[in-house]
Amino acid sequence: MTQASTAPQVVDWSAAAQIAGRLAAPGPQAPRDELDSLVSGLRGAAGDAVGHVLETTRMVPHDGNMTLSPVVVVDRATWARANTQSMAAMTDGIGAVVAEVSKGATSPGAQMAGAAEIGAVLALLSGRVLGQFDPYSGPGRLLLVAPNVLQAEQALRVPVRDFRLWVCLHEQTHALQFAAAPWLSGHLSSRTQDLIAGMARTSAELARARFDKKVVAIGRNVLATLRGEGATLMDGMLTYEQKAELADITAVMALLEGHADVMMDAVGPRVVPSVRRIRARFERRRDGEGRNTFDVVVQKLLGMEAKLAQYRDGAVFVRAVERAVGRDGLNAVWAAPENLPSAREIADARAWVRRVHG
Repeated sequence: MTQASTAPQVVDWSAAAQIAGRLAAPGPQAPRDELDSLVSGLRGAAGDAVGHVLETTRMVPHDGNMTLSPVVVVDRATWARANTQSMAAMTDGIGAVVAEVSKGATSPGAQMAGAAEIGAVLALLSGRVLGQFDPYSGPGRLLLVAPNVLQAEQALRVPVRDFRLWVCLHEQTHALQFAAAPWLSGHLSSRTQDLIAGMARTSAELARARFDKKVVAIGRNVLATLRGEGATLMDGMLTYEQKAELADITAVMALLEGHADVMMDAVGPRVVPSVRRIRARFERRRDGEGRNTFDVVVQKLLGMEAKLAQYRDGAVFVRAVERAVGRDGLNAVWAAPENLPSAREIADARAWVRRVHG
């Protein structure tokens, strides 16, 4: 774990990490040699992906580091624990705001309540994530969740080498986004912290509910906000201005996801021969083919449908911009914070092109 902050906390992050790790299901089992091959294959694929991503995106890391970021192959429990670190970093300082509004620091019981809820949600999500670039832990790191990759490639029945490289192309595109725009992680972190702090100050929940319930609500909102979602568990908790700010943050998340989705496929069948088959089968899986009722309900509650919409909205934006001004014109989006698309522009690429390119 990273060094604990001395600032007041709304969540016991150490407890959240323990709960998340304990509740995360281990995932599919396999012989030791198969698992060793999986881990080495993912590391190799992550390394191979870098050159393809640099060539396809036409982007360059700001610091000239062409390896982009450290790659860590993890199990579900480790992924869940790692995300508590990221969330703690992203929300550092929020505890002081809550203490100011509530005239006192968060009680240990309330911190544990928030830890239990966030830990349980991360444990559930740990079975659904293939990979994740984490820009908020030090210089950034790429996490690849081995059991989920194994489970997905078995379910999709696609070539193992192709699928692992395809996953890594997506995640290394994320790594390159933050490497090419070194201001991006701080920009997102600052906007998210400001939004959560504003929610803590203005929410009617903070004015009416029992304090412990308030903290649980804040913990839930922290998770939803970090995932770029606002139409699920946070309904009724935001002012008009906060909804607008959340919409703009979500637009940036849509850009990041859509750009990675487009670029991973743009590498093409020369590098990933079965890319079209993988995409078709993966999209059917994404759309929930074969999901049971429980999965549908859980995805609605966690806002995962909103997450899927981000991929599609962002991909539509990226393709439309490329048609208008080409890939180099698209890359202007990484030049400065003011070049990021707004919520209106993510749905109207022509408006972004007019504003940025004239």
